[in-house]
Amino acid sequence: KMKKIFIVILLTLLFHYSLNQDSKSGKDLLLERLNLINKKGYMFGHQDDTFYGLHWEWELDRSDIYETVGDYPAIMGFDLGGIELGNDKNLDDVPFYRIREELIKHHERGGIVTISWHPRNPVTGGTAWDTSDKSTVHKILTDESIKSKFLDWIDKVADFLSTLKTNNGTKVPIIFRPWHENNGSWFWWGQNLCSDEDYLGLWNLLQDELINRGFDNLLWNFSPNLDGTWNESKYLKRYPGNDRVQLIGVDAYQSILEIIFTLQLNADLEFLQSFAEKNNKLFALTECGYKNIPDSTWWTKVLNPVMEKYNIVYFHTWRNYKEEYFAPDPTQKSAEDFKKLYEMPKVLFLRDILDIN
Repeated sequence: KMKKIFIVILLTLLFHYSLNQDSKSGKDLLLERLNLINKKGYMFGHQDDTFYGLHWEWELDRSDIYETVGDYPAIMGFDLGGIELGNDKNLDDVPFYRIREELIKHHERGGIVTISWHPRNPVTGGTAWDTSDKSTVHKILTDESIKSKFLDWIDKVADFLSTLKTNNGTKVPIIFRPWHENNGSWFWWGQNLCSDEDYLGLWNLLQDELINRGFDNLLWNFSPNLDGTWNESKYLKRYPGNDRVQLIGVDAYQSILEIIFTLQLNADLEFLQSFAEKNNKLFALTECGYKNIPDSTWWTKVLNPVMEKYNIVYFHTWRNYKEEYFAPDPTQKSAEDFKKLYEMPKVLFLRDILDIN
């Protein structure tokens, strides 16, 4: 009799667990998976990985990373810049149908995907880097015609996001990273181009519009640029809030002396780790790299010694495109060092995360 009671209790618990899992959003399931992966190490990510490389472009299923180490990145990144205009291709001339195909394909092979959006300037019509109008964000929030135009742009983003589903209709969970590098002033939403209040208003406008449209598969990521002097009061000025952000991060490229880069990166990751622990958040190196990797031992001698000190969940390198690249192919001078990075137990590529669900 006790055995029967035990079986009934067990079946009831399993039933409720199954119901609970089914009722969870894609965002919640992705967050759970990231937390599990985080216990094992940190994932390698690469932007536009299967679109082009150092010596090829638009060949299906090619990847510089796969050809270097025999494995895909755990994370692949894609950008929606240009979708707001109804264009067929994004700002880097990647067809949106290919973004859709490769994004879904990477999800189905067990990987994780992240999306950024570099929209054009809705006031001037220039690129995301057009900072000629110093009040673009304020106008989006206060000028009815500009706001209407911007809401139409969000509609186009939503239309595309709604197509990111598997064959059985499941929405692909996505790390969504809008309005990044906001502490710099090279984008129209940057530090010197809008007040803190207007920046937060822009974040909330986009987030509320997409959530109200039912996108519960987006895990929201807030990522300023490398700073080196973060403290809580400075960071909180543009932080959208714990209820609005699931993942914090920093974009950090080495474009300065190695010693200054490592000092700044250590300082930022130390701050982010402390903030993340205090606020129950994950954190990541959401963009990183060294253009054309002139240092053949950069991966294991510069980048990894900093990363391994912190509890980051991933590091994401930017794209490989002909003369400008941020990860190796087999012929590049840092390829052998990258293979050593691949073998490190805490550094995770696609195969390392397949059994973590």
